[in-house]
Amino acid sequence: METPATQPSFIGLDLGTSGCRAVAIDGSGRELARAAVAFPDPRRPAADQVEQDPELWWTGTRDVLETLARELKDRPPAAICVDGTSGTTLLTAPDGRPIGRALMYNDRRAIAAATRIDRVAPADSPARGPGSSLAKLFHLYDRRRVGPRMLALHQADWISGRLTGCYGVSDWNNALKLGYDAEHLRWPNWVRDLVPKGVALPQVVAPGAPIGPLATRVADDLGLPRTTRVLAGTTDSTAAVIAAGVRHPGDAVTSLGSTLVLKILAEQPVTDSRHGVYSHRLGDAWLVGGASNSGGTVLRQFFTNTEIVQLSASIDPDWPSGLDYYPLPAPGERFPRDDPQLAPRLEPRPRDPARFLQALLEGIAAIEAEGYARLTALGAPRPTRILTVGGGAANAVWTQLRARVLGVEVMAAEQREAAQGAARLALGWQQTGSHPEHPART
Repeated sequence: METPATQPSFIGLDLGTSGCRAVAIDGSGRELARAAVAFPDPRRPAADQVEQDPELWWTGTRDVLETLARELKDRPPAAICVDGTSGTTLLTAPDGRPIGRALMYNDRRAIAAATRIDRVAPADSPARGPGSSLAKLFHLYDRRRVGPRMLALHQADWISGRLTGCYGVSDWNNALKLGYDAEHLRWPNWVRDLVPKGVALPQVVAPGAPIGPLATRVADDLGLPRTTRVLAGTTDSTAAVIAAGVRHPGDAVTSLGSTLVLKILAEQPVTDSRHGVYSHRLGDAWLVGGASNSGGTVLRQFFTNTEIVQLSASIDPDWPSGLDYYPLPAPGERFPRDDPQLAPRLEPRPRDPARFLQALLEGIAAIEAEGYARLTALGAPRPTRILTVGGGAANAVWTQLRARVLGVEVMAAEQREAAQGAARLALGWQQTGSHPEHPART
């Protein structure tokens, strides 16, 4: 039997727009250590253009892993799993050297490329639209063609490649917006025919599948064991759902961050590109999701975080405000309504700031209810419980108010960080010998 001093740890690495976070857990899922570093703000050369130097990701990765290595001397990491922002795309040389900056998940400059894709892509493909990885690939290729062979990679793919020296591997979830068919586990012919001959599509494996050990030099530089395995990752939102602990069809996760993101576990995939609804594969199940433009950004247009906390304390969540808002930060909505001209509805505005805040919270909750109704109408199961992640999960009054509006059990998830979900993927590989994304079936 292993003694505590020889038991391994498992690292989850979460790469975002603003920084890099890492969490180490033990074999029971208990947190052992954590580290984080911030990134400079991405470059925004023009409207709808958001880009970042990938070397910033690597510098942040090195910093957090070096910190964890010092804290895990007696708990050598057995595996590392990386998650990254969905749709953040870059082109590299075959040896992994980036060709220019990466286009971030919210970069939407690839309008001409999206038009090319729309001519041949199925109507329900997540690869449609200027924000997709496939559109970004074409945009980067057309402007940065520098060699006969290039690799198309995502943020998590590239960091996994830097760790192992093995480039060109992606996962079911990151590859979805590149056009990968996660249901039949293949690249569709229309994608292969459309991608330029000089660009290699990544090999796609299950999240949590082993890619290889740390490259020897990388392991030695970071102070980690050479035996540490690097596993295929996932997207940040999927990792957050894994951290939240979904298990059965009907388990739902609402992210109350800057925007409102809904996910529900289903037995079959559901897609509706018009409303931005698509499904990430999670083992033998599917995460069906959609994202509204409403969310915390609207609240912060009127209140500071401190004011939200103070005013929430005076709200009775069981007594409706009587106001009917549709809170948006600006005109335009994508889900649950597809209306780029939809105007925010924030009138009449009461003099009492607590009542105004309550009406905003109720309005976001109403959009959440409408969103889950939309997913159910498209074929997803009705929510049986809703776990909450993001900054809004800490607001107990909002949680009670949402439960009233939604008519279902609502609770804050015990674990809310994507890095925790990535760490659980790493732990699951050790426990199963493959990948752990297998929620229990009912």
